[in-house]
Amino acid sequence: MVHAEATAKYVRTSAQKAGLVLDLIRGKDVNHALSALQFSRKSVARDVAKVLRSAVANAQQQDAFGGDVARLFVSKCHANNGPSQKRVRPAPMGRAFRIVKRTTHLTVEVTERAQVIKPVAVGGSSETNKGKSSARAAKPAKSTKAGAKKKPAAAGV
Repeated sequence: MVHAEATAKYVRTSAQKAGLVLDLIRGKDVNHALSALQFSRKSVARDVAKVLRSAVANAQQQDAFGGDVARLFVSKCHANNGPSQKRVRPAPMGRAFRIVKRTTHLTVEVTERAQVIKPVAVGGSSETNKGKSSARAAKPAKSTKAGAKKKPAAAGV
């Protein structure tokens, strides 16, 4: 099973805004995730798509990769806070307001899904069903009439 990750550092958005976009793609396969990012209206979706493509390229470079990109899915993705730039904005009466320009570090990890091999039934399946069906057919079904009264239990016997 192949694990590959990619990180983009110092992306000029807040980690909270990037986390909303990363929630869209977590757990999805790569093709669905890229299409979801393409049609997302958030501007950070382009940066996340770039990191996702980089993680897929990193997975393709590994020796254990099977060659099928459709089997890759987004196993982990998160946005950590990066350093913030502090700026000063003039305010009335000689005051100054602080502006914080936030950055984030985006990390996306892709993993290859395990290939499922279905077992093939060997032999006649009719022989195994004979024993099960005959045991069930031997029991008669219980039936009760709607108007029938129950007998009282014998007391003292």
